[in-house]
Amino acid sequence: MCATCGCGDNAAAVIRVPHDRRHEDGHDHSSGHDHGHHDHDHAHGPGADHVHLPATETVNLELKVLAKNDELAQRNRAWLADRDILAFNMTSSPGAGKTTLLERTIRELGETPIAVIEGDQETQLDAERIQATGCRVVQVNTGAGCHLDAEMMSHALETLDPAPGTLLFVENVGNLVCPALFDLGEQDKVVVISVTEGTDKPLKYPHMFQAAGLVLVNKIDLLPYVDFDLDRCRAYAASVHPGIEVIPLSATTGEGLSRWYDWLAAKRRAARSAALEEAAGRA
Repeated sequence: MCATCGCGDNAAAVIRVPHDRRHEDGHDHSSGHDHGHHDHDHAHGPGADHVHLPATETVNLELKVLAKNDELAQRNRAWLADRDILAFNMTSSPGAGKTTLLERTIRELGETPIAVIEGDQETQLDAERIQATGCRVVQVNTGAGCHLDAEMMSHALETLDPAPGTLLFVENVGNLVCPALFDLGEQDKVVVISVTEGTDKPLKYPHMFQAAGLVLVNKIDLLPYVDFDLDRCRAYAASVHPGIEVIPLSATTGEGLSRWYDWLAAKRRAARSAALEEAAGRA
């Protein structure tokens, strides 16, 4: 089991390119993945003594997993920065509407080069939806794994090979727990929640909202039909991450999407300004 999140033993990531974007040899790109899975820190069975390892052993394993991931994430971040690629790690519970939001974003930002890395345990369904927009995409299937990590991201980038200046969206596995801990090398995490999930999501999953740079509250077209208090949700998000921006929107009707696009544009300007300042400092 993974020392950090407890996802399935021997989980493997498989990188898949939708059919008409595979290489001429007709083969999928896939790679084995090991992100620090370890045995439980205690063992017992019929007739056996119950054995406990020191608590510090588990902490050390977790730190080792995260330290390895953070090192790879920094390499990814440098690779992306060298190519002027702005990457956003899109996280949510299953069904919050990430894929629908990305479909509309891709279509409405048609002048912007966009690429997508799709993360799911199985299937290429979301990658096929993204591909139908004309966007370049690869699918990462994590098997029993409940999140993407920096190594999976690295292999996906190698396969996708996004062009310089690309806006890159990484749609993480639907999960508000483990993706909060694993840096992929992105510019920001963006957490998407929907009004059908309940007002108290930021309180129930504080680590994700602390790690995020933006909260998108999707499906606001359904507000008249559900028990969701937008003001309280904003307050809950601010209580775990003071100052975080919350943008209500509907990926279905388009309401609020202009603020999302403005946020992306501001992030692009800030990243390029920072890169120019860094280059001037080295000169």
